[in-house]
Amino acid sequence: MTPPFSRSAVLLVKLILLGLLVGVATWIALARWTMSPRNMTFAPVAQPIRFSHKHHVADDGIDCRYCHTSVENSATAGMPSTSVCLSCHSQLFLDSPLLATLHDSARTGKPLHWARVHDLPDFVYFEHDIHVAKGVACIECHGRVDQMPITWRTASLEMQWCLRCHRDAPNHVRPLNQVLSMAPQKPLSADEIRQLNRLYHLRDAQALTNCSTCHR
Repeated sequence: MTPPFSRSAVLLVKLILLGLLVGVATWIALARWTMSPRNMTFAPVAQPIRFSHKHHVADDGIDCRYCHTSVENSATAGMPSTSVCLSCHSQLFLDSPLLATLHDSARTGKPLHWARVHDLPDFVYFEHDIHVAKGVACIECHGRVDQMPITWRTASLEMQWCLRCHRDAPNHVRPLNQVLSMAPQKPLSADEIRQLNRLYHLRDAQALTNCSTCHR
């Protein structure tokens, strides 16, 4: 009996199926790599005013706390009010169309509504002040905002990303006088890690990774 398909046709079908299988596996692997917190990049979030951290921080040298006034003593970092912006822009760039929204806010008394870039779910308990007090630098979570003309999120903020630090807290802190620095974290020596651990009274990994630490 003659086979319904020639050997060459069967081989061709097998090669096509193998190619599809390899293609799907490659696509899945690439998708996982792309979505990994290490490689993830998020699009900038639209704001009421096109604000450049690069200009204000890197070019003008403005301290983070000038705009984010409660970052050291509150659960939230705080967003700049109209009056904070006007402390400079009541004199500078008054006629710039980019600042029309700011001056409308001052005239009408309607506050600016900044959109959160780093937004956690409501079921996550997070406080800025304790992280700052324990030596967690701004760039640890926010990245190099001093190089961002428009602010975007560089970290996934997923649970495993947070746990990465909580499992190894001493290697993710720095001296308090360097917390606001935008310079990349240099590797710490074993002696420096021990000193910071004593300074901050860091809890052990078991306590820091307990569910109730972040979910209350």
